[in-house]
Amino acid sequence: MSVPAAYIGVILLWSTTPLAVQWSSGGWGFLFGVTGRMVLGALAAAVLLQILKPGLPWHRDARRNYLVGALGIYGAMLCVYWGSQYIESSLVAIFFALNPFATGIMAALWLRERSLTPGKIVGMLLGFSGVMVIFGSGFSLTGTAWQGAAAILVAVLVHNASAVWIKRLGGDLSGVTLSSGSLFYVTPMFFVTWLIFDGELPTEIPLRSGLALMYLGIVGSALGFSLYFYLLKNVEANRVALITLVSPVFAMILGQQLNHESIPSNVWLGAGFILTGITLHIWGDYWAERVLPARLADDE
Repeated sequence: MSVPAAYIGVILLWSTTPLAVQWSSGGWGFLFGVTGRMVLGALAAAVLLQILKPGLPWHRDARRNYLVGALGIYGAMLCVYWGSQYIESSLVAIFFALNPFATGIMAALWLRERSLTPGKIVGMLLGFSGVMVIFGSGFSLTGTAWQGAAAILVAVLVHNASAVWIKRLGGDLSGVTLSSGSLFYVTPMFFVTWLIFDGELPTEIPLRSGLALMYLGIVGSALGFSLYFYLLKNVEANRVALITLVSPVFAMILGQQLNHESIPSNVWLGAGFILTGITLHIWGDYWAERVLPARLADDE
């Protein structure tokens, strides 16, 4: 699998996740929604293992990777599903756009990645500024919305800590293997949590909620986690985090297209900031260190 294909796949999946999370919790409690998602994800992962046959190593290092991945999924998803009850899906995407900041700092401290160079920092700031331009009006939080916002911020920190930790552990596990092992670990954790704090089966399954749950379980978890863990193994952690700067834009555009709404000018302006930020993040240091000095030398 190519890295660009996996990158695009994760962007597309993460663009639809916030809204699907809210839809999948309708008609029952959020714990049933996230537990059902993990059960479906684990079943789909088992099928993928049989089809692709990447193997499921069970040595110490592999189990450690599975556990770290499971802890990240458990902490982040629990906070996201709980917090999504109190804030809109667009705000969830906004707060996850803070990923590059958190990942950059953690990667610099734990992985010694050059994630806090001037070019990368400027790129991050421009990208986040673009998200603010698009969704700036959504930052009016009142009442219980603050609880939801705080929960999503915790999810961001847990998500990034897990990603950087997996990157630090290293290993040669494939994305499908790491995703499957993590799902096998985390599904019982969610099941026990649901039994303790909820334990009630829904009396009816709304069509939209059921379809969203199946999408998140089969596509979002089994496939999405596999692509995400594949990227973690092959791309710098802070560059993977840039996905969360792009996915909010696509989430807004897809929503407006599906609802036949016009795209306001601030969306295009914000998208321009984000694309410029990503360009600077990837190539800004190269231009500053090589291209600009060469041009200045030619001018002299």
